[in-house]
Amino acid sequence: MIVTLTANPSIDRTVQLDQPLVRGSVLRAQSTRSDPGGKGVNVARVLSAAQLEVLAILPGNPGDPLLSALATGAIPHLGVATTGLARTNITVAEPDGTTTKINEPGATLSASTLEALAHELISRADIADWIVLSGSVPPGVHPGWYAELVAALRDHPCRVAVDTSDAPLSALAENFPHSAPDLLKPNGEELAQLTGVDSHLLENAAQAGNPGPAIAAANRLVERGVGAVLATLGAAGAVLVTADGAWIATAPPIVAVSTVGAGDSSLAGYILAATAGADEAQCLRHAVAYGSAAASLPGTTLPTPKQVDLAGVTIVAAESVLPTELA
Repeated sequence: MIVTLTANPSIDRTVQLDQPLVRGSVLRAQSTRSDPGGKGVNVARVLSAAQLEVLAILPGNPGDPLLSALATGAIPHLGVATTGLARTNITVAEPDGTTTKINEPGATLSASTLEALAHELISRADIADWIVLSGSVPPGVHPGWYAELVAALRDHPCRVAVDTSDAPLSALAENFPHSAPDLLKPNGEELAQLTGVDSHLLENAAQAGNPGPAIAAANRLVERGVGAVLATLGAAGAVLVTADGAWIATAPPIVAVSTVGAGDSSLAGYILAATAGADEAQCLRHAVAYGSAAASLPGTTLPTPKQVDLAGVTIVAAESVLPTELA
């Protein structure tokens, strides 16, 4: 079973335009849709579509539209009593695939809600294959909460994956190796944040076909105790670095429609393969294939296995890159 925690879930409303977004103008939507959202919820939705046993844990009360949407989508979930309804996030999607997101801050969680979320999570740590901590934390939650959860889960047999950003990500890294997860999934900007590397250097090198700086940066995190670093680099693909080596993935050619949910789909793809016992290269292949599939779909649509092009992903072992880049 895969358990996901989404501390700051949302209803994701997507507005698709048939023309570029122009500030200050009146635009008409080509279409709109609403989906249950939040990064952990997205991971659970992708894994559920692939027929894995999942449980999405999140704050929510009976009657909350978010929980109703999860029930309608047949996504197994557990709502922990809280105050207020889930936030609504708005994505404006342009015809060329450019997306503009407006995310509400979310409702403040009480100490009792945080304790209940942690209890529900840790109580399943002995039966879950993976526990995924994903997304931002809502107002009032201290940034070190994810680090505390990872530390509490270390004595259990489950593997732990974390995908977050900003202050919670920094707090996690400050407590390495005690809070080091089995899998960390930063994007290029987050990888730079963690390691102090110039984000433009990582981005420009990756776009030029040189993943060496990203591999070197990810290896610093592995040296600090992280089991594996899956660094997604947008259209440039991704790299996976563990203590055993590094692998580079080139994404299949796609027409990008919306990048919303692509990172969550990448994480789900990795976990899907890892749960099946795949090696590192195949885990990376699944991650990039799922992320690319998500980027080719409109709005917050998430991929099913039939929409994923595994054969289109190229994987190269990077042993020859590591010695020079890490010297």
